[in-house]
Amino acid sequence: MTAPPPAARFHWFLPTSGDGREVVGWVHSRVATGDPRAVGRAPDFDYLADVARAADRLGFESVLTPTGTWCEDAWITTSALASLTTRLKFIVAFRPDTVSPTLAAQLAATFQRVSGGRLLLNVVNGGDDEEQRRYGDWLDHDRRYARTDEFLRILRGAWSGTPFDFKGDHYHVAGATVGRAPEPEPLIFLGGASDAAAEVSAQHADVHLIWGEAPDGVAQQMEKVRKHAASDSGPAFGVRFHVITRPTPEQAWAEADRLLEAMDPHAIAVAQERFRKSVSVGQRRMAALHGGSKDALTIHPNVWAGFGLLRRHAGTALVGSHEQVAERIEEYRALGIEHFILSGQPHLEEAYRVAENVLPLL
Repeated sequence: MTAPPPAARFHWFLPTSGDGREVVGWVHSRVATGDPRAVGRAPDFDYLADVARAADRLGFESVLTPTGTWCEDAWITTSALASLTTRLKFIVAFRPDTVSPTLAAQLAATFQRVSGGRLLLNVVNGGDDEEQRRYGDWLDHDRRYARTDEFLRILRGAWSGTPFDFKGDHYHVAGATVGRAPEPEPLIFLGGASDAAAEVSAQHADVHLIWGEAPDGVAQQMEKVRKHAASDSGPAFGVRFHVITRPTPEQAWAEADRLLEAMDPHAIAVAQERFRKSVSVGQRRMAALHGGSKDALTIHPNVWAGFGLLRRHAGTALVGSHEQVAERIEEYRALGIEHFILSGQPHLEEAYRVAENVLPLL
């Protein structure tokens, strides 16, 4: 008998690189594209607090907090916001090249105690060579995943309650432990569309995160992870989408057209050149959805790839009436997607639209 699809869990996004009424650029900064419209709302703490409080009030399970040069530090920002919210969890994104696994285990354990168990982790392997080298990381794509494999072995070993010894190609630790294990252990989200990502995620992640594509593309990536899992108890799956939802389809698509019209052609050209050169398989998949053309952006009913013309990482949006967006979410849930990490611009206003109009339909 086929198992029923999992119950959906909904998360929002914390725009720590800035927000606004237009699509934020490929590095989340006006500096890289020269586009003065790239950030309309600075990510000052008061605004981030507004978004976090709204997500808390509206019933989202957590907010994903990104990592990278153009973002505020996720650990510091979320620990401060935890004191301003009551039940909201925080998915802290970080890269293994920026912190040792034992220290990451300690940070997580402390965060859990201070926040009352409201930490989730997004371990980001890294896909932009320029940014990786900015932080002193010169490993190639597959070696980064090999390092992530070792990193997660040590991280969980340090949480085990028994001092953990490990010697590999990238780490050598003796007696890794945190003293007091986090309670509960944070769920670990890990993404990536490559074979290397699928193998590491199948072995170590609680949730494998996929950037939104048409359902057949998402299903293809899910199957790749399942093939690497040792048993049926592999990771759960999550998908990352932006959302443009309005009372009618015409209003939603008018907003998508407005966002498209506001994109600077030069900024698009800069972004697409970067994406074509990316070592990230997922980033190249995002770019291939539209090929840099404004004429082929609807890749599935109510799935629009326009964000990916300018924005790196997740580049697709669910666009339509509240009922249509709910139908698309149900379609992905039927594939086996459990976690939906959603966002919209501006993040504050769109959070209300999604929570008040879409989620009650599910």
